[in-house]
Amino acid sequence: MRSQTRAHWKNRDVSGSASSVQREPGARVKSPTVLRAQEAAHLRGRDRLYARIYFALLAGLLLVACIFWGVWRWTATQHERAAFETYPELASQVMPAAAAPADVQQRALETWGRRMGVQLTLYAPTGELVAHTGDVLPAPGVERTQSGWLDFDAGIAALKLVDGRWLIGRRASFIPHQPLRVAGLLALIALAVSMVAYPVVRRLTLRLEKLQVSVEALGAGDLKARVDASGCDEVARLAQSFNRAAARIEALVASQKTMLANASHELRSPLARIRMAVELAEPQANPAVREELRRNIVELDLLIDEILLASRLEANAPNLSDDFETVDLTALAAEECARAGAQFSGAQVHLRGDSRLLRRLVRNLLDNGRRHGGSSVLEVALIVPQANTAQLDVCDRGSGIPAELRERVFEPFFRAPGTREGDGGVGLGLTLVRSIAERHNGQVKCLPRPGGGSCFSVTLPLS
Repeated sequence: MRSQTRAHWKNRDVSGSASSVQREPGARVKSPTVLRAQEAAHLRGRDRLYARIYFALLAGLLLVACIFWGVWRWTATQHERAAFETYPELASQVMPAAAAPADVQQRALETWGRRMGVQLTLYAPTGELVAHTGDVLPAPGVERTQSGWLDFDAGIAALKLVDGRWLIGRRASFIPHQPLRVAGLLALIALAVSMVAYPVVRRLTLRLEKLQVSVEALGAGDLKARVDASGCDEVARLAQSFNRAAARIEALVASQKTMLANASHELRSPLARIRMAVELAEPQANPAVREELRRNIVELDLLIDEILLASRLEANAPNLSDDFETVDLTALAAEECARAGAQFSGAQVHLRGDSRLLRRLVRNLLDNGRRHGGSSVLEVALIVPQANTAQLDVCDRGSGIPAELRERVFEPFFRAPGTREGDGGVGLGLTLVRSIAERHNGQVKCLPRPGGGSCFSVTLPLS
């Protein structure tokens, strides 16, 4: 019957944790502060959603620019090819004939050079210089047979007239690297678009990040975690759904805590009546039966006490630090060790905390070591390994705990293989130890002891 009762409570996860009703074996729930710090560190990586969207937008702009560049170059090439086929015919009509005197050709070249704002150089079909305005531009090579660019970067073009002469021209105001101007213009457009797009993308993903932080906080046990649900888009509707779900979960967990605390409290009255009835039983009753009843009553009383404390810890977790005071941990641990007959050594340690809970932590560790440590004397040490940290070690010389079970021993109602119910304990002592340590921003570990046995090490911050 008692085993069934324990199984029933284990299935209900009476540890009171608000983070998960069905927790994985050995899993620890991290505080919202730790989760937010880890989330901030994670979000500094390269896989942030806003960065992906933003760089995808920039990649799209780059692709559009490349397509525009290709189309522009193809169009410009076609236009230049048509122009170089037409310009020689026009130039042959406006220029004097090849037989005209050199001074006539010179005057005509100067006239058209001024009107067009270009430098011109005229060569005979044999390659001799006929006339020029401004600098003498280079003649085309003998291998050239048709019009085209001589030097694109310098803006020098060659036109082969109908009569075989070569007219070389260069715009006086020609700006070299014209394609670079187009590329620069595209870069400016991309920069302007990226500057406008960044705040929009960042605002969207920032809302998602806040929603994720709230989800992590809810999963860590902060049932009051909510997110801003302003707006009318999909993200706002998702935030509203989250807030409704969080409110429902908070109400259900609060109802469970209240029921558990009330049930544990109400069980004390019939338990007290049973104890009184056993004490008033006839002296002729079987001593073995009376002793078994008395032991069961003590165990049931301890179980109720542990469940009640666990539920109160969960119910008062957000405001627990309001009752903290300066605690002399050295004196508290020495007093408990004297009660349990354990050896104590340690430094003088004062910290902020709840003296009742810290005393319960030390007492549970000592009771656990006394039950499972064999006949050896418990050794308790209180040290200060760092300037702002205190460490309490409770070590025994028992059979030890296998590595795969060192986390599971902190689960509610967990019993290691081979442990008998008659060994005492209700399976909540180490669960409360971890819960109390975490409420003081500390942690507890189960470690192997050199030479045999186990050590339970509790680390608590001094500030």
